[in-house]
Amino acid sequence: MHRISARSIQSQLILNFTMAIIVPAIITTVVGVKLIYNQVIMRAESKTLSDLNSAAEIYRNKVSHIENVTRLTAVRSLVVKALADKDTKFLQDDLQKTLRRENIDILTIVDEKGKVIGRGQNPGIIGDILTADPFIARALRTQRVVMGTDIVSKDYLALESPELAMQAMMEVVPTPKAKIRQSNIETSGMVIKTAVPLFTNDGKFVGVMLGGVLLNRNFDIVDKVKEVIYEREVYKGMEIGTATIFQNDLRISTNVKNQDGSRAIGTLVSEDVFREVLELGKQYVGEAFVVNAWYITAYEPIRGIDGKIIGILYVGILKKPFDDILRNTLITFFAIALGGIVLIILIAVHQAKKISRPLKKIEEVANTIAEGNYRQEITVEASREIEHLASSINQMARELQKEKQELEEWGSTLEVKVNERTEEIKKIHSQLFRSEKLASLGKLAAGVAHEINNPLTGILTNSSLLLDDLAKDDPRREDVDVIVKETIRCREIVKRLLDFARQTKPQKQLININSIIDNIILLVRNQTSFRNVAIEKILSDSIPEIMADKDQIQQVFINIIINASEAMSKGGSLRIESQLSRSADTIFVKFTDTGPGIPDHMKEKIFDPFFTTKEQGTGLGLSISYGIIEQHGGDIDVDSVLGGGTTFTIKLPVSMQEAG
Repeated sequence: MHRISARSIQSQLILNFTMAIIVPAIITTVVGVKLIYNQVIMRAESKTLSDLNSAAEIYRNKVSHIENVTRLTAVRSLVVKALADKDTKFLQDDLQKTLRRENIDILTIVDEKGKVIGRGQNPGIIGDILTADPFIARALRTQRVVMGTDIVSKDYLALESPELAMQAMMEVVPTPKAKIRQSNIETSGMVIKTAVPLFTNDGKFVGVMLGGVLLNRNFDIVDKVKEVIYEREVYKGMEIGTATIFQNDLRISTNVKNQDGSRAIGTLVSEDVFREVLELGKQYVGEAFVVNAWYITAYEPIRGIDGKIIGILYVGILKKPFDDILRNTLITFFAIALGGIVLIILIAVHQAKKISRPLKKIEEVANTIAEGNYRQEITVEASREIEHLASSINQMARELQKEKQELEEWGSTLEVKVNERTEEIKKIHSQLFRSEKLASLGKLAAGVAHEINNPLTGILTNSSLLLDDLAKDDPRREDVDVIVKETIRCREIVKRLLDFARQTKPQKQLININSIIDNIILLVRNQTSFRNVAIEKILSDSIPEIMADKDQIQQVFINIIINASEAMSKGGSLRIESQLSRSADTIFVKFTDTGPGIPDHMKEKIFDPFFTTKEQGTGLGLSISYGIIEQHGGDIDVDSVLGGGTTFTIKLPVSMQEAG
């Protein structure tokens, strides 16, 4: 005999106590850390988006500054007079002074035809036509101020100043997680421009002044963003906040640093951001790999005056501080959990010893009783449950002693009594079997004859007579014809019901399950019991035709659908689904209602013959349906929650051969 030692009980109790604390501790730790991390990242993303709006405002202020400088220069009467008089020397001198004073890169003036009259940086080149410049062209056409951002070619910059062309040109640096770029050299430049029309005192339009700042290798905007928004904060040697201006996908102005501490000029934006911002024109807020580290970033497109995306404005917060917060939080949670586990183990050991001590005593007495010595008495001082256990064992010992005495008294006559009792049981069993069989057959015959045949005969007779009386063009003739045909089919079902006891073989043919369901819904939807029932079909198009008895399968479906409608007498919904298994060897047909459900103690009886909860029911519908599906090699499952509806699932094999 296997004996459970006190040590194994202690181990089990300790294990149970430990698991009771470990599982909640792990779940709490994981959920807590996840919630904290999500909140931190969500707040960081929200702040980054706010920072992006601030950076965009700084960028717009730069555009406005250039517009103000250009406008103030353009409205000076001496400049307008010099332009009207084509005084190129005065214009060149004045434009050069303004460039140096206002620290801008481009200040060019053209006449009303777009011909260059003066350049601030390159005064020796005049007379060329700038109508191809979209800003000048729009200002000439509309005679209004035009400002924004533009991408200009190397030749355009060279005309303004060879130094600007050199400043714009940069080598593309291969960048991790970036989209591969076809060209390794970028020669064009990104310029903030303003084109201001010039008018004489009498309102005559005489030309346009163009002002601009080249953004390539110009760090005024990005450094101002870092200074104003992030206050140059540093975390473990890395700057917390960064800002970048992209020309398309190329960093042309940034304070993101390379590993050597230099600005990451010439590096590329990540492929995810490229797709979201440059291709789709959306804002991007989230985690992104920036040159050599992960940042919580925000990007938005920079558009030209024609609305086309020509660049990106970026701000980002270093993600490493948030990762460190998560790690420290995780360590704290695990330390608390570990402390709780140690404490619970100590408590478990103490409680296990307290519980196992009286159990050991009970075990010893129980072993003695098991060996046949029933004159034992257990006395323990322990918890109420253990004292009850000891009392029960004492009672058991007394009963065993009593039974032992009775068995000894009955020993001499045992064989005679066993034979007599056996004969009695055989007779009772035979009588019960015959009674149940006769009762079942009687109920079946009575149910079929009384409940189905008589009404069907009346319906068939009267509907046939009504059909004969109707004219061929009578619109009701089609409905009456349906009644006759369906009544004849019901009579056939009655015959199949009578054949059910003899296991009548189905008359199989190729059928389509979805078509049968559609026909049934057309048949029952106008019945009174379905007026308050919403029927939903979800039928798979991949259901193949199968070999089955169409009438029998239709009988099964109608039976289940009608049962569902009767269960939802106050209204509800019925969902009918058909689908093919992944292995394509089984068709599933599900009928789900929102009725009151089936109690647990009835679930195993609903397919029994003659089991019914209806006052007028025969209890044959589901048992016949079960037999039909079984003869087709299928199965019926029922899943029901009391108060939560019922689902019948019919499984039919997909086979061109008849099921065994």
